[in-house]
Amino acid sequence: MRFAKPATLLALGLAIATIVSAHEPAAPKMRAAAEAFIATVPEAQRAKLVLAFTDAKRDEWHYTPRSRPGLSFADLKEPQRKAVHDLLKSALSEAGHRKVVNIIELELVLRETQFGLSFLRDPEKYSLVFFGKPDARATWGWRFEGHHLSLNFTLKGDAAVATTPSFFGANPAEVRKGAKQGLRVLASEQDEALKLLASLDEAQRRTAIVDDRSYGDIVTGASAKASPLEQRGLLASAMTPAQRAQLQKLIEVYADSFEPGLRAARLARVREGDAGNVRFAWAGTPGKGGPHYYRIQGAKFLIEFDASQDDGNHIHTVWRDFDGDFGRDLLREHHALAQGSSHRH
Repeated sequence: MRFAKPATLLALGLAIATIVSAHEPAAPKMRAAAEAFIATVPEAQRAKLVLAFTDAKRDEWHYTPRSRPGLSFADLKEPQRKAVHDLLKSALSEAGHRKVVNIIELELVLRETQFGLSFLRDPEKYSLVFFGKPDARATWGWRFEGHHLSLNFTLKGDAAVATTPSFFGANPAEVRKGAKQGLRVLASEQDEALKLLASLDEAQRRTAIVDDRSYGDIVTGASAKASPLEQRGLLASAMTPAQRAQLQKLIEVYADSFEPGLRAARLARVREGDAGNVRFAWAGTPGKGGPHYYRIQGAKFLIEFDASQDDGNHIHTVWRDFDGDFGRDLLREHHALAQGSSHRH
């Protein structure tokens, strides 16, 4: 297929793992969609598509134009392209899949406007790779990645799914001319944060705004493992009920890109630890009209948003899990269960 053109969670204390349990449909649906795609690929190409689960490339992710492991859209025929989108739909919500399609199509906008770099802007250069063969019991994973997209999934058979790191970006953040004029792929990620910032009183803003300049990009970059950032910003416990509800709404914007079971697991992760210690921090211009950055950080997770480049009209967002990126929680559990058994790695 070518590219087809509140209950306040922070007040709850129940801690649930950042994985989807076996009764959730996400894992078996992903496996079925993955197997269906792999079946369309000739045997000669499968060595490039399906790497070992232990391959070093599994946690080497990025969001810039560059070469990538796996097969790209340029390598695939129409039915195979549709199968890739079917796999994406097994993991994403309708809104999340639409974001993916729109981000890819922004490459065509950049091709028309960035004449010196137009050769880098190519919607065919988005790749799918598997780490380990899809299996109902074994551990495996997959990644869909290209410019401004990196979606990483690790599965423990049909029992559990880890979904981070996940990166969505948009350049331009707002298309200002041409056929797609007015398109804002990541509008809610920006607008709901601005609403939260605007709701703060003067004392709260002095705490929430931690720097007068943004940082040029997300602070954690494309690191294989993210560590907690400085404990700066406004605590959820220092917000009014209405502000905490707005913070919750902003977090849900990021979770809403994923299918219902994966969305629920994301939001459950937010509840781990002391919910009142979730922090909202802002840097840069306190509005849409210039470079700005914000982050939401809890005991287990980090959300970063950056709009530093192109005078704020270029967005990078990421959700990291300090313990669970690339399924580290799943692997830790897997190795613990294997100890003392005949299983060997």
